[in-house]
Amino acid sequence: MSENKSTNELTTFTEGKVLVMERIFNAPRSLVFEAFSDSERLESWWGPKGWKTINRQFEFKPEGVWHYCMTCEDENQGDFYGQESWGMAIYHEIVAPEKIVYTDMFADDKGNAIAGMPELLVTMIFTEDGDKTKLITRSEFATLENLQQVLDMGVVQGTSSQYERLDDLLKNI
Repeated sequence: MSENKSTNELTTFTEGKVLVMERIFNAPRSLVFEAFSDSERLESWWGPKGWKTINRQFEFKPEGVWHYCMTCEDENQGDFYGQESWGMAIYHEIVAPEKIVYTDMFADDKGNAIAGMPELLVTMIFTEDGDKTKLITRSEFATLENLQQVLDMGVVQGTSSQYERLDDLLKNI
């Protein structure tokens, strides 16, 4: 296991080809789970600060597809401004409000996986911690190189930023 690294309140470490991210949210488990399972709520916080997400397709059920686009709307982000980043998930297992398992991939605007980009199996576990929720996300990659590629792309910083946005949403529900 690698050394733990924390970004704000996000704790991350690797176990072989698995990236583990843990975060505690000041909200009940059912509400945190709903932020991932409700299309409108998910759109309102998914992606780093300065990015807007639009869900083209959202079927929150086993074998359902989530196809979305994140667009950078923050001029202060330089070359990222105006950039679109498409992604897609295929859900495998959903146990409300405890667990979500899906395959995550980079996609184009038509919903085709982008060749040569990492695909990962994501398992999200939502546990009650008093009146708070601990979210543990395990992202399993095919190779160590794929894991390193996503780390180099800034996945930890991006996830930390989007979880701050989720915190803001949860405070206002």
